[in-house]
Amino acid sequence: MANRTSSVRALGIGFVAGLRSMTAPAAVSWAASNGRLSLGNSPLALLDTARAEHTTRKLALGEIVSDKTPLLPSRVRPPALLWRLISGGVCGAAFFISDGEKPRNGALLGATGALVGSLLGFAWRSRVLKQLHIPDLPGALLEDAIALGIAAAVVSYPAQRGARDAWADTDNPAWLP
Repeated sequence: MANRTSSVRALGIGFVAGLRSMTAPAAVSWAASNGRLSLGNSPLALLDTARAEHTTRKLALGEIVSDKTPLLPSRVRPPALLWRLISGGVCGAAFFISDGEKPRNGALLGATGALVGSLLGFAWRSRVLKQLHIPDLPGALLEDAIALGIAAAVVSYPAQRGARDAWADTDNPAWLP
């Protein structure tokens, strides 16, 4: 049985993937590279490299910029939605791997969060902003801020107290004096 913290973190990072599909992997890669997540020898260990962190960060920034243009397809079109589900699933699995739990459960929760985030983000941009007569750019910037804020909160929250908490372990390079 997964602990509640792992489940909430997987759902949260999945929700971020639903809003901004590359922000979630960028946050997970940053967390892994900075000792906040331990991916060990799992298939997701590739996210714990400087190259992955650099690449996902660039892709996330590119997505944030291109989201403000009509270049990107709707997030609920099948290919875009599938990518968001995959992104959320992989990122959710990373939290479960780090906590020593079954990654399949984290992937399911991450994908669920991504579906919810995609649908709510679509409704926000296509309906709510129009009903409130808010231009798309400020609405998109608010969506960016929400995605970044949730991502930061999810990767910063310690999974467990004690030695696995990167902020409490002074030998961990992520520790800030």
